[in-house]
Amino acid sequence: MYKLLNKAVLLSALILSAQTASAADPAEKLAQKSGCLMCHGIQNAIIGPAYKDIATKYKGDASAEAKLIAKVKAGGGGVWGKMAMPPNSPQVKDDDIKTIVKWILTQA
Repeated sequence: MYKLLNKAVLLSALILSAQTASAADPAEKLAQKSGCLMCHGIQNAIIGPAYKDIATKYKGDASAEAKLIAKVKAGGGGVWGKMAMPPNSPQVKDDDIKTIVKWILTQA
């Protein structure tokens, strides 16, 4: 009985884990696939700033989306510290960069 209960709990945990993973935002998956999350955390800074901090900094700035798209495409530094972000265009498609930036701006 105990083994059967253990297996049922384990199976439930695996199913819940799979559902949670598949429920991730498509833009987050795109950021992961594009390599963005290697340097940026959603809640915590890694090499670059956390997405929540970027969203907070640009909250209410109508030109933020265009500025950030240009920054992601061309790369650059000096805003968040000494470490520069490399250019992400053309290896990341322009439409994908736009999708990721729009998602980042919702993380505040």
